[in-house]
Amino acid sequence: MSEPLHLPARASEGRILVVDDELPIRKPIRIALLQAGYEVVEAGDGGEAITALGDGDNPLTVDAILCDIRMPRINGIDAIHFFRTHFPSIPVIVLTGYPDCDLAITLMKMGVRDYLVKPVSRQDLLRVLKCAVDNHTLFKDQFVA
Repeated sequence: MSEPLHLPARASEGRILVVDDELPIRKPIRIALLQAGYEVVEAGDGGEAITALGDGDNPLTVDAILCDIRMPRINGIDAIHFFRTHFPSIPVIVLTGYPDCDLAITLMKMGVRDYLVKPVSRQDLLRVLKCAVDNHTLFKDQFVA
């Protein structure tokens, strides 16, 4: 896990779980998300992400998951399978350095919301995550009311 970046307090846009084994990838994503007003939880692989979320009586609440595919220990495909099984309402966005059309189709069939290829522009990343978080928030609000 990375050191927290302290920014002025303001209302959160949502909480994003960023799953990537490369700190040089996670760090600029974390900074961009924090600057955009999101809370960020980081995991270095699928196993850390699963542990961070938990699946017991008190799981961590996140509004979207940004997940790499090729990682050691528990890879992104296995982690995404866990996310879709245990947290089907949380949108999952794949961010990978290895574009593969067949894999993208398979992941979309598994319920992945979007498939982004590294390097992705800050603008595109924030746009995709905002849409995912906004839709997740609308979904949550329907069942809380």
